[in-house]
Order: sequence, then C-alpha cells, then structure tokens
Amino acid sequence: MAGPTTAERGESQQESAGPPPVRRLRRPRLRTIIILTVVLVLVGAGSVWVLYGSKWLRVERVSIAGTRVLTPQQVREAADVPVGAPLISVDTAAIEARLSRKLPRIDSVDVVRSWPHGIGLKVIERVPVLIVEKGGKFIEVDDEGVRFATVSDAPKGIPALELTPPRSGSSAASLRRFGEGRLVREAVRAAGAIPAAVARDTRTVKVSSYDDISLELGDGRTVAWGSAENGAAKARTLTALMKASPDARHFDVSVPTAPASSGS
Repeated sequence: MAGPTTAERGESQQESAGPPPVRRLRRPRLRTIIILTVVLVLVGAGSVWVLYGSKWLRVERVSIAGTRVLTPQQVREAADVPVGAPLISVDTAAIEARLSRKLPRIDSVDVVRSWPHGIGLKVIERVPVLIVEKGGKFIEVDDEGVRFATVSDAPKGIPALELTPPRSGSSAASLRRFGEGRLVREAVRAAGAIPAAVARDTRTVKVSSYDDISLELGDGRTVAWGSAENGAAKARTLTALMKASPDARHFDVSVPTAPASSGS
C-alpha cells in the first residue's frame, strides 16, 4: 500500500501548524490600544485638573492699558474680574460688556488672558470732537455723534455744538425729518472735514438744519459750511479762499465751486 504523497504530507503539516501567524498579533495590539487609551484619559484628566482645580493657573492680577481720562482703578472696578478664579474660566465677553455698560467713555476694550496668572484690559477711550453745554456742564460728543460723558469743565480746543433750529419754517421741517441725532452726526461730519488750521481756531459749530451748518472762529470770523456733504472739497476751497482774502470776515463755501467772501 502506497504511503502519502509529498503534496499530502505538506497539507498535513500546514493543518497541524495551526492558524496563520497574523492572528497571534491581535492580543499585543489590543493591549497597546488599551494602554494608550488609559494614558490619554489620565493626561486629559490631569489637564482639566491643572486648568480648573489647581492653584497654579488662577487670576492673581489685572493689568490696565490705554486709559487717558479714566483711571486704571475705575476700569478695574467696572470690569469686576473674578480674582482667584481659574484663568481658563474667565468670561472675557462678559467683562467687555460690563465695561461698555458702566463706562460709556470706553469706545472698545480687548480682554486677554495673560498666562499663567493675569488678565489684561486694553482700553480705547472715546475722544470728544464737539461739546454741548447744558445746565452749566458740558456733554462730550465723539466722532460718531455719541454723547458719552458729562464733565464740569469744557475740554480745551474742542468746539461747542449749538443746535439752533427755529420752531417754524424749513429748518424746523428739517429737524422733524432728520431728528436731532442725525443733525448732531452731520455736525460731527462737518467738524471732521474742517482744515486743521481753521479747526484750531473754531469755537462753535452751529446747526440750523441739515443744509445749514456754520462755523464761528475765535476772532469773530464766520464760515457758512452748508451741509456736511463734499467736506474735502469745501476744506480745500476754504483754505484757498482765506489765503486770497485774508481780511474777510465771512466766508461761504456751502457751494464749493462758487465760494464767496465778504467784510473786512
């Protein structure tokens, strides 16, 4: 009786060798995954504890930058930063909102975390371009027409704004149409376009209507500016007109292509 062939002996050896070697690698690989998962969980838990539970990364100081009229103490009190709280948990948006609400003089503020223990407040204050006298005090108006502060003493070099619309006629209709707030913004636009040399001498910006804005200078000269439109052209025209007529007392640039001067 013939014995098994060479092919049959090979098949028998393969069957007795068991499963392929690849299957034997599954247990070590699973063990590695479990170890890495545990490590990641521990690292994550440790990070959370460091950020929220430890005493290492907590608010210890609040720094203030950019104040001009406000004091750092005023800003610090209004911000009400939770000193001692975890730095990561500080609500920077809430601090910005408190400062804007409590201190209207602040135009914008940037609240930043200064690791490991600080909060930084970078403040930009509003700058008055006009003032409105009321009840013996002065309301400051910024370049957006926002009335942001009332002070006892008028800031030096800031023109006064006078809203003088009559109770009847076209000027009164202009006030009803545009509203006082819009007229204030138009006055701000006009004031921002005045040539620098003239702006330094401007004492009053008068607004009778949307199309009737005028300037009173410190030496008694006056300028009819008209509306706030075409401010750059009016500024150039006024500068040339004043050079051409240095003794004039009244200048009209309400139509910059047809300026006029009078008086001496």
